[in-house]
Amino acid sequence: MYSLDLTLKFSPMPVSVQRKEEGDAQALYQSVLDAMRSGEARLLELTCDKDEDKKIALLSDQISAVILNKKSGAAAAGRVPGFFSSQSAE
Repeated sequence: MYSLDLTLKFSPMPVSVQRKEEGDAQALYQSVLDAMRSGEARLLELTCDKDEDKKIALLSDQISAVILNKKSGAAAAGRVPGFFSSQSAE
């Protein structure tokens, strides 16, 4: 399973959709990049392969970052990509 995470301006939480196949995930990633590069506000409607009832519509000019990553079982559950936490040993 591949996850495409979109970071939106003025929103602390990413919006995520999943794709089962790597080719489909790469194609979606490229289409989001193309929409971001266009400089025009385009409406993007995204669906999710994991949760087929999940639908997201957003304006391309509100996307500040896009991340494509491979989800690997339970290790990816509950984690927000790009962030980590550390604890100091006292």
